[in-house]
Amino acid sequence: MSEFLEIENVTAGYAGNVVLERVSLSLPANSSIALLGRNGVGKTTLLATVMGLTRIEAGRVAFDGADLAKVPTHRRAELGIGYVPQEREIFSSLTVQENLKVATREGEWTSDRIYQLFPPLAQRRSNFGNQLSGGEQQMLAVGRALVSNPKMLLLDEPFEGLAPVIVDQMVDALESIRKASALAMILVEHHAEIALQFAKGAVVLDRGQVVWGGDCAELRANPDKLAALIGIEEEVRR
Repeated sequence: MSEFLEIENVTAGYAGNVVLERVSLSLPANSSIALLGRNGVGKTTLLATVMGLTRIEAGRVAFDGADLAKVPTHRRAELGIGYVPQEREIFSSLTVQENLKVATREGEWTSDRIYQLFPPLAQRRSNFGNQLSGGEQQMLAVGRALVSNPKMLLLDEPFEGLAPVIVDQMVDALESIRKASALAMILVEHHAEIALQFAKGAVVLDRGQVVWGGDCAELRANPDKLAALIGIEEEVRR
């Protein structure tokens, strides 16, 4: 099975502050990983490193056979890495349609397909980004990543701050995306139970290092082990 993403012994951070230390993981094509851990252990930094937004002190990141060491962020998107940041970062002064248009690259995912996936956006296509609810903004952030027609999708806490009914809709949408496009995905999610039900494999970070990696089913079957790994029992049993 080909590896879309290979991270080998990466040490990285910001402005001389090391956040990740000797992190290694791989993501096969058409697969998915739940990236778990307490707040501040490096999950967001790992996604930012894949996107070229941190300083790599050591190690190697490769995507679809290409070494990303000297590849700028915009070229990584062109290579097929879609990124949904934790802050969403939609353009508040642009309409829904315009937000999608500026990110569109040729391929199967078009704005019409996004509207089919997220009907609320179809109804709000002429509204500006700052006129959307939190759930609608998250839908737009995912849709904007999709219309770039990526090979891999990085999702940083896509359910954060959303009402339970909207979370259910987002999970269903991500399942539909995976079935329709067979994308490789990395999902960072605060609620471990949701992430473990969605992904095939899991990686747990602690203090910037990988402390566990394996099949999601193993952690779902052993909540005490998961609680010990992520250090917050209530998140496992919520």
